[in-house]
Amino acid sequence: MYSVVILTLNEERALPGCLASLRGCNDIVLLDSGSTDGTVRLAEGAGARVFTRPFDTFAGQRNHAQQCIEFRNPWVFHLDADERMTPGLHDECERASSRADLDGYRVAPKMMFEGRWIPHCTDYPAYQARFVRAPAFEFIQVGHGQREAPGMRVGTLVQSYLHDLSVYGTEDWLAKHRRYARAEAERAVSGGPDRAPWASLFSSRALVRRRALKRMSFILPFRPAFRFAYQYGLRLGFLDGGPGLRYCLLLARYEGFIGEEIVKLGSRG
Repeated sequence: MYSVVILTLNEERALPGCLASLRGCNDIVLLDSGSTDGTVRLAEGAGARVFTRPFDTFAGQRNHAQQCIEFRNPWVFHLDADERMTPGLHDECERASSRADLDGYRVAPKMMFEGRWIPHCTDYPAYQARFVRAPAFEFIQVGHGQREAPGMRVGTLVQSYLHDLSVYGTEDWLAKHRRYARAEAERAVSGGPDRAPWASLFSSRALVRRRALKRMSFILPFRPAFRFAYQYGLRLGFLDGGPGLRYCLLLARYEGFIGEEIVKLGSRG
């Protein structure tokens, strides 16, 4: 068996679906950042244990959970409220938790938008470290997200979890990504911990190439247009139909937000 920890802040709309996907899990933990809606009530009603910590970063929250919460199982799957476990992934996690030579596993989410999986314009498979050993595994913050700290022994799972990008609607998505843009802009201006050499673009590993390309994108002019052309054209986002088009347009707006934040930071420097 393995445990699951869910990061939350006012997630009463998304949380029921996440909890429903975890039926059969013997240890569900919520790390809440001070919800004022029905999030905690819903979690406790589903038998989850609830802990509270003010939010600093995603890596900070996940590391706090790893180090300060006593899970009932040595392996922990990290979820957000708008994400869902799948039966195939559950079975693979059960098997993977027997490994003693790894600290964690990367897992690729299947991004859902308006009820449809949009693999092309979300660069599937884009792996993230999510199934990890507690308390040994450590995350580091990168932009508005997180990845494994150097030195972690990480494998890769075949199955995916689901991530519903549109559960709260377009306006909420845009508001959230305005906040994320500041973290990405600070990373761009400072260089960040993941500065990749140009040679990384030609790496045999897809994950290394993707991180190098993202790093390079910070220096490109006309960021929104380039992002749209890349996701909708080069990455074949047009094959994802209407939802793919609308999501690529949102990504272009997000790039515009990052550009605005970079300008603000530059003017203050």
